[in-house]
Amino acid sequence: MERSKKMNTEHLIDNSSILHSLLFFLIFFIADREEGIGVCGWILVSLSFLLVLITFPISIWSCIKVVREYERAVVFRLGRILSKKAKGPGLILVLPCTDTFIKVDLRTVTCKIPPQEILTRDAVTAQVDGVVRYRIHSAVSAVANVTDVHSATLLLAQTTLRNVLGTQSLAQLLAGREAIAHSIQATLDCATEQWGVKVARVDIKDIRIPMAMQRAIAAEAEAARETKAKVVAAEGERNASKALQKASMVLTESPAGLPLRYLQTLTAVAAQNNSIVFPLPINMFGNLGKKSTGG
Repeated sequence: MERSKKMNTEHLIDNSSILHSLLFFLIFFIADREEGIGVCGWILVSLSFLLVLITFPISIWSCIKVVREYERAVVFRLGRILSKKAKGPGLILVLPCTDTFIKVDLRTVTCKIPPQEILTRDAVTAQVDGVVRYRIHSAVSAVANVTDVHSATLLLAQTTLRNVLGTQSLAQLLAGREAIAHSIQATLDCATEQWGVKVARVDIKDIRIPMAMQRAIAAEAEAARETKAKVVAAEGERNASKALQKASMVLTESPAGLPLRYLQTLTAVAAQNNSIVFPLPINMFGNLGKKSTGG
């Protein structure tokens, strides 16, 4: 009798400890009333916690997870997001059978946009590629609102690149890369806000146009340069003629200036050709002209 009473007492103590643990667990999880998992859900969560207690301390190694500084964990309890927010960084507790979790990397992602065949506003075909840099700022939105946030962002970047560049002419595309990149970034940032994605920067890397169009652009640029050179040469001739006209007027007013200019010209010719020049008086040419006229 005494032995049976002792066994009953020990059994009652064990049952009471289990009940106390279970009660503590229920009180702990009832604090979060936003889950709305229902009675069956509470029963399953209680059984999961009981399983952890029975297999303690072995089960603790599978229940505790480590989340890095640049990561966040979205925990699902019976299919619902726990506490409606991401966990981490640090240690998190995941119950077996009822909890699952997904880690989300919050670091900036650099994604290359493949070359896109576009048709500009002035009907010119071109291939354009670029780079988009983005990061996830809301792990819950990135997991709950889209299947694959990285693939969705890349596909949306390709579509946005084609749509925006299709409204620009070739000249605008070649000259306004920075403004077009800012426009694409603003469009992407607005579209991916519901996915928890923040687009940091968009760059247009390379623009490829057909060889025939390249030759036509080169010929147009060469013709423009030649026209500009002719205009500059004509302006120079006009300015030179005006300067010569003013110089002739000055020489006419000063008779001694013409012989001085003559001697200066001879000095320049002798220095350039490395030769000896014998100057002749200018009056001699005048006398020769008079003799030939008189004869």
